[in-house]
Amino acid sequence: MTAKIAYGDVEVGTELPAQTFPVTRATLVQYAGASGDFNPIHWNEKFALEVGLPDVIAHGMFTMAEAIRVVTDWVGDPGAVVEYGVRFTKPVIVPNDDEGATIEVSAKVAAVLDDNRVRVDLLAKSRDQKVLGMSRAVVQLA
Repeated sequence: MTAKIAYGDVEVGTELPAQTFPVTRATLVQYAGASGDFNPIHWNEKFALEVGLPDVIAHGMFTMAEAIRVVTDWVGDPGAVVEYGVRFTKPVIVPNDDEGATIEVSAKVAAVLDDNRVRVDLLAKSRDQKVLGMSRAVVQLA
């Protein structure tokens, strides 16, 4: 599969469609099973509180994976992402209720690079707090 977005069709400031991703305790248990990360801060409220967290928190790598979906959905090919990095700034707190939490992600093209590549900067927030810092991806376009 190749990128659906053509290099000549984007410029600095091009906004990608924003998305909101729901996160529940069940989502965290499913991710723990898939990733093998069964740290109790991601599913055991009592333990999370005992270690000083406000509640159960989402896995950092889960948050990172949800955020990049904005880019992979836009470009149409996950393989077009050639670099991706973030800093974890705040945890996504997931209460034990019917709603859970959400991760709101927006992104825009921040730089047009050589070789049909662009840098996309992402903004990921939960509860109006930035949860990922320095969130950037380099994408190979058609």
